[in-house]
Amino acid sequence: MIDDPTAPIDFPAGPQQGPRRARALMIQGTSSDVGKSLLVAGLCRAFTRRGLVVRPFKAQNMSNNAAVTPDSDLPPGPDGQIPRGEIGRAQALQARACRVTPSIHMNPVLLKPQTLAGSQVVLRGRVLGNCRAKVYHKMKPQLMPAVLDSFARTAAEADLVLVEGAGSGAEVYLRKSDITNMKLAQSADLPVVILGDIDRGGALAAVVGTHALLDESERARVVGYIINKFRGDLSLFEPACTLMTERTGWPWLGVVRWFEGAARLPAEDSLALERPAEGEGRGLNIAVPQLSRVANFDDLDPLAAEPGVSVRWVKPGTPIPRDTDVVILPGSKATRADLEVLRREGWDIDILAHVRQGGRVLGLCAGYQMLGRVVRDPQGIEGPPGETPGLGLLDLETEISGEKHLVELDTRDRNSGCPITGYEMHMGRTRGPGLERPWLVLEEDGHARPEGAVSADGRVSGGYVHGLFGSDAFRAWWLDQVGARASALDYEARVEAALEALADHCEENLDLDALLALAR
Repeated sequence: MIDDPTAPIDFPAGPQQGPRRARALMIQGTSSDVGKSLLVAGLCRAFTRRGLVVRPFKAQNMSNNAAVTPDSDLPPGPDGQIPRGEIGRAQALQARACRVTPSIHMNPVLLKPQTLAGSQVVLRGRVLGNCRAKVYHKMKPQLMPAVLDSFARTAAEADLVLVEGAGSGAEVYLRKSDITNMKLAQSADLPVVILGDIDRGGALAAVVGTHALLDESERARVVGYIINKFRGDLSLFEPACTLMTERTGWPWLGVVRWFEGAARLPAEDSLALERPAEGEGRGLNIAVPQLSRVANFDDLDPLAAEPGVSVRWVKPGTPIPRDTDVVILPGSKATRADLEVLRREGWDIDILAHVRQGGRVLGLCAGYQMLGRVVRDPQGIEGPPGETPGLGLLDLETEISGEKHLVELDTRDRNSGCPITGYEMHMGRTRGPGLERPWLVLEEDGHARPEGAVSADGRVSGGYVHGLFGSDAFRAWWLDQVGARASALDYEARVEAALEALADHCEENLDLDALLALAR
């Protein structure tokens, strides 16, 4: 736990910077989920295609969907290797849109919610500890120097930095502790574009209300507004845009129509799971319990993209469907707490019955830990110290520890014979006789590393590797194992095509030359 939120935080500062190389433009929302991350990703690719060196930046992200980076603020290990870091998955996608490797400096502060009131705080790849929201708000001013240092490093290597705000930029009651919206804009001298969401309704009130809540210096920093997710006849909405400009004095920079291809890109957070499911009635039915602290759920996107596969998220209050072929337990930021959720919802009974009837179960990361006999947390890393019985489907025990294991993988699995890419991101060590039957055997520097476990009958399996199903050959192999057939889907090409389509969409709906002229 973080005991003193006002204590200064040490971080390796970058070299003294001269005049900033990059121009920058900040996108702030009128609320969460207005499409900031997606719009920034589209602009990243669109401006990159024009020959600019572009970088994304988001000072603070709150998400359990994270990606591994090759850099961190941690010192080299005994082998001289730099430990890996992590950032929000949205910024990793934006880095991909820029065609560059993701870096901790693109998202220096990552909050990973563990309880309803508290989160793990990650600063530039380094876990500072866990704290409740009230404590974190006192701590945030101590993080601002690291945030500004990361922004300076990012701006030093780019022509254009596209900065994404968090939530709403008009939460003025949080102004004193702000590190990611208007206070960042003022500290880094960033011009701001306000983004509103017409799909949820109330865009007129949201934009005008944002203007009313900002102070004069903040209003002067806003260079215009954009309305996102529009459907229908634009001529009917134009009077509202005229009214918004009259009330705020801010220029109207355009309306971005609804982008149908959004579902083909990894979603930022679990709000995406509230959208209607697709693929009902396909050949292979996969059920995924929607855990309270679900993490890295984009592991399942490649499976959901298969024409012959239906991935159904089972919401609380709903039993696991009887026609399920495979139950997948996804990652979680709070393994023991989500084991309790499984039991509270009766999903543990459904899963055990599913196995007795010959069904299959796969656990990924925390879901793998849940398949064992017990999960212990003696130090209280994820919550109160203690232990929780697992499902007992694999002969394993897990102990949560304070050291986070972050690994990027680009290797081959000897069990399947398939090349795989992915990553590991977990806190905890798993032991037990079940490891004698590994699910994967990874090739590393000419050696074999067993990973995960599989039951004697082959129907229950799990491991710590995320991102496996994005590897087309492995996905086809796994689907064959569970009695299904893969399509000719090239998943990485699908994501690239979606990014290109998103960039085209931005070009068609916005004046990018005008936006670039507003950056400074």
